[in-house]
Amino acid sequence: MALLLKDGDYVADERGGLHTVEGAQDLLQRVLFRLQARRGSFPFLPELGSRLYLLSREKPGDRQALARQYAAEALREEDVEVTEVTVEDGMDGRLQVQVALTWNGERLEAEVTV
Repeated sequence: MALLLKDGDYVADERGGLHTVEGAQDLLQRVLFRLQARRGSFPFLPELGSRLYLLSREKPGDRQALARQYAAEALREEDVEVTEVTVEDGMDGRLQVQVALTWNGERLEAEVTV
C-alpha cells in the first residue's frame, strides 16, 4: 500500500488524512514515476528512472524501438512485462509515449510526455 500522488503531491482524503492506493493502482503509480524520472538524476540510485527523455534527439524511425528498450530498462525491477510501446508527436513538439504492460495477467497502460 502506498500514498496516492497526483501532480507530485499527496492527495488528502475527506477526514484530513491521505488517500492510499494498492494493487494495480499502486503499481501504475510506481511505473509512471520510473518512466518520468530521468535516469541518473538520483545520485544514490543511478539506475532509477528512464532514458525516454532522449527520444527527441533520435530519428523518428528509430524512436519506437528505443522507447520500448528504454521503458523495459526503467521497469526492470517491477514485476511487469512491457508488451507494446507507441510514440507519437504531440501538438506542443513533445512526444507522447504509451506503454502497455502485463501484470498478474492483467493489461495496464501508462502514458508519459517527454
